[in-house]
Amino acid sequence: MAISMYEVCIPQTLAMLDNISVLIEKATAHCTAKKIDPTVLVNYRLAPDMLPFSRQIQIMSDQVKGMGARLAGVDVPSYADTETTMDDLMARIAKTKAFLQTLKPEQFAGSEDKQLTMKFGPREVSFEGLEYVRKSVFPNFYFHATTAYAILRHAGVEIGKRDFLGW
Repeated sequence: MAISMYEVCIPQTLAMLDNISVLIEKATAHCTAKKIDPTVLVNYRLAPDMLPFSRQIQIMSDQVKGMGARLAGVDVPSYADTETTMDDLMARIAKTKAFLQTLKPEQFAGSEDKQLTMKFGPREVSFEGLEYVRKSVFPNFYFHATTAYAILRHAGVEIGKRDFLGW
C-alpha cells in the first residue's frame, strides 16, 4: 500500500503539536499551583549554553510549517519569534496548526521526489522531499519537542512519557 507524503507528515506533526500544547497547559497549572512566575519556565533551559523552552517551541513550529509549505509548494509563513509567555507559545502552536490544516493531500503529490535546497548557515544542502523529512525535519522537530519536554520535566512539572506521546 502506498502512503502519501501528506499522511506521513501532517497528521503526525499535528498530533505532536497537540501533545506539546497539553504539556504547556500542565506547566501553566504547575506554575499556578506552586506560585511560580510562568516566565521562569518560558525562559528555562537545561544548560547555560542551551536554548530556552520558548525557543524549543519556536523551532518546532518553524520545522513543521517550513516542511508543510515547501512540500506543498506554497510560501513558508514567517513568524516573528517574539513569544514571551505560555499563552504566546500556545498561540504560536495554534497558528502553526491552523496553517498546516490549510494544506491538502493533493498539494503533496510527488513531493517525495521534489528537489529542495536548504541553507544551514553558510552551507547549502540539497534534499529530495522524503529525504528532507527523514533526515532534517523529523529529527529536528522531535529533538526540540523532546528537549521542551525535558525542560518542563526537569523544572518539576508532573508530566511523563504518556503526556509526550498523547496516550
